[in-house]
Amino acid sequence: MCHDLAVSELLVMSEAVVRMALPLDGLAESLTAALISLARGTASVPARIAARSPAGLLGAMPGYVPGLGLAGKLVSVYPANPQVNLPAHQALIAVFDESTGTPVAVMDATYITAIRTAMTSALAARALTGARRRSLAVIGAGVQAEAHLKAFSHLLGPTDVRVASRRTPRAIALAERYPPAVAAPSIREAVLGVDMVCCCTDAREAVIESDWITPGVHVGSVGSGPELPPGLLARSRLFVESRAATLPPPAGAVELQGCDSASLTEIGTVLSGEAPGRSSDDDITVFKSTGHAVEDVAAAALAVSRARDLGYGVTVAMA
Repeated sequence: MCHDLAVSELLVMSEAVVRMALPLDGLAESLTAALISLARGTASVPARIAARSPAGLLGAMPGYVPGLGLAGKLVSVYPANPQVNLPAHQALIAVFDESTGTPVAVMDATYITAIRTAMTSALAARALTGARRRSLAVIGAGVQAEAHLKAFSHLLGPTDVRVASRRTPRAIALAERYPPAVAAPSIREAVLGVDMVCCCTDAREAVIESDWITPGVHVGSVGSGPELPPGLLARSRLFVESRAATLPPPAGAVELQGCDSASLTEIGTVLSGEAPGRSSDDDITVFKSTGHAVEDVAAAALAVSRARDLGYGVTVAMA
């Protein structure tokens, strides 16, 4: 006897659909909930793994956040891609029903990876800067730099914004797309005197010097390489998404190898009010982001919910 198989529907979302379906205010709220869940130990997220090819790697990042959902991301990181006009990071996210494990959506996650990283940086900066949010230096001119300009402009509204890159023409072009940003003549000139610094590069060595950072400044770093000098880390209060940032890459950060994980503060504890951010106006705070699966879960769950409400995407029957 033949039995009819249950038919489920899979929502397929292009990058354009994800952009339309992902409101920045809602993203900030979902990311806050996810980071708090991570810090409290209620999220289930194994350490990131990767398969490596000669030119790059493919990372796998599954995660579950109660109240938000269950999802997994596959992300490729190919640092030379910008030379052929491709993003260095390209990704897909699959979303599953948390009660049954049924696949419910698959989406391009190249934009999600950029904007969830940038918005997490902006949330950390807002929590750690107090009232000092007037000026911002963004180091880099690629996808992450642009996403950081977008997120910081939306969440914090700095009025003095400087962009600097090792490739000055790219910095000029990026600044022109985000007024009131201006391109600085050098990284040093961009950094000196600002309240917030965002390092968004693929550099294989530090892009700033410790003595450029004065008391009270907040520094964020999202690069996979050693963007931050050891001297700066030694003088700063260090914040991370997860203390797993001390694990070997790709799970952890290059700069934090050998650090005592107990010396790091998970940003979710600051967002929840369970831990302080800065202890004085003179503290230098550093948020070292490695990217985290809970951020993908938060962003993807919101995108799916909004896409369904608005009728976005293409639905495919899965037998």
